Amino acid sequence: MKKFITGLVSLASAFLLCSTAWADEDQASFLDGFSLGGYTSAQFVLERNDKASASLNEISMLLSWNSDSRWRFFSELELENPLTWNDEKQFHAKSVEIDLERFYFDYNLSEKANVRIGRFLTPNSRWNLLHAPPLVWTTTRPLATTRLFPIATNGIMLFGAIPFLDGAFEYKVFSEVLEDQKLDDEELEFEHVYGARVSLKNQSDFGISFLSFKEKDIPNGKYTMLGLDFVTHLYNVEVSGEAFHRLTSSENDGGSGAYLQTAVPLNKMGLNNWYWITRLETFQRPDDGSSERWLVGATWHVKPKHLFKVEFTGGSGEQPDSPRGFLTSYTLFF
Repeated sequence: MKKFITGLVSLASAFLLCSTAWADEDQASFLDGFSLGGYTSAQFVLERNDKASASLNEISMLLSWNSDSRWRFFSELELENPLTWNDEKQFHAKSVEIDLERFYFDYNLSEKANVRIGRFLTPNSRWNLLHAPPLVWTTTRPLATTRLFPIATNGIMLFGAIPFLDGAFEYKVFSEVLEDQKLDDEELEFEHVYGARVSLKNQSDFGISFLSFKEKDIPNGKYTMLGLDFVTHLYNVEVSGEAFHRLTSSENDGGSGAYLQTAVPLNKMGLNNWYWITRLETFQRPDDGSSERWLVGATWHVKPKHLFKVEFTGGSGEQPDSPRGFLTSYTLFF
């Protein structure tokens, strides 16, 4: 089971840290602080070589706890690929896995500072932090946000927000404490991860991130990475993008990637809650070569927590989990 040992260690450590706080809580109010929810998504893919597949991508359970104390808890346990269909195997569940996506405790130090301990999403990419299918515009994820840095980190983080002008200046400083114990197929393995991210949030959101890590099984696989991300609105059009560049310890090129995406509301065409999506992206890794992608499609907010997506993708280069062709999906929170 992926990261099973990590989950157990995080669980034991976190409960020991919180035992004092829980002892002071009234049992009834403690139980009232729990909240359970989740999300799921299903998709159909017709690749440009006419190869078809369909899948229930995940069933993610979100458990949180928040009371009047300084402690907060959040976890995300995901059942990956519970049901898959393709031309060769028909319906099957052979690739199903359980993944502990997140498991952490937060402790509030002051109005402007908090500490997080456990497993959390690496905060060096806006897309990576949002990651849940009901929160993003497209079925496919930009390549630059998947194969350049660790998706999650087991460690400790100091974070908070400071009022600035009409918005807030947010910061995150983090370091790995425990490496992943087991990986999915084709998942990259990282270690010695630490970094920081700062962002300015008002009507727009602009972020800068720095990350240092080692990629296992790669000679001279020690990297530093600089990342930029933003989301803003031009009239009613949402414009967002991210760019990353890695350097090796000898200051050679270690890979790069970027994307630019727009979401245009179609209300004036009589299509209420529909958005036209376009995206251009580029990606390059020394061991994977370079790839370019373009995407056009539409997303319909069927309900506030339900999204229907349809898109066409094209470009060059073969990459894991990045099909080219026609894709459609339905995602929802529950």
